[in-house]
Amino acid sequence: MKFIKTPFLAMLLIAGLLPGATAEAKEASGTMLAIQCSGCHGFEGVTTGPGIPSIAGMTEEYLVLSMKDYKADNRKGTLMNRIAKGYSDTEITAMAGYFAGLKYAGHQQSPDASLVAKGKDLQQRHCESCHEESGAKADGIGILAGQNMTYLHYAIADFMSGDRPMERRKKQKMDQLITDEGEAGFNAIIHYYSSR
Repeated sequence: MKFIKTPFLAMLLIAGLLPGATAEAKEASGTMLAIQCSGCHGFEGVTTGPGIPSIAGMTEEYLVLSMKDYKADNRKGTLMNRIAKGYSDTEITAMAGYFAGLKYAGHQQSPDASLVAKGKDLQQRHCESCHEESGAKADGIGILAGQNMTYLHYAIADFMSGDRPMERRKKQKMDQLITDEGEAGFNAIIHYYSSR
């Protein structure tokens, strides 16, 4: 950046009277706001830590709804409820747009190969109608393919306990999986998703 040589121009810039000088100060960009998320969700929205989802490539609609649910305490979280309350709806939309525009990348992990094959079959029978393309499609729903196994275990526990609401049809499918396969069925599906 070049130094401003005249005190008058410097004073105008500090006062915000030059055209465009305060545009960024009035409204932070999604990129700027997203930097605050990188400590947990990783740079570029791809996490490396356990129990935290990657959010790059999720749809803007899904990310906005998730943040608003946290903000209104309609969704259980350890920190996200408090964090979400610090953002305006405009800021949430800006951040969601930023993460939606990034390329999704799965978490590097080591699933059990024997569970992956079983999980693939169970996923096709019980989950594919909602979590299309083996959990890789982000069409108003979270991406499951490649997510951290610990996060997937937490998410399923939250859904099953009622801490995260779900549509009646999805609950029926999850209940049927429990009836048919027990918790081992969910574990196999988690290993399958984590292998993608």
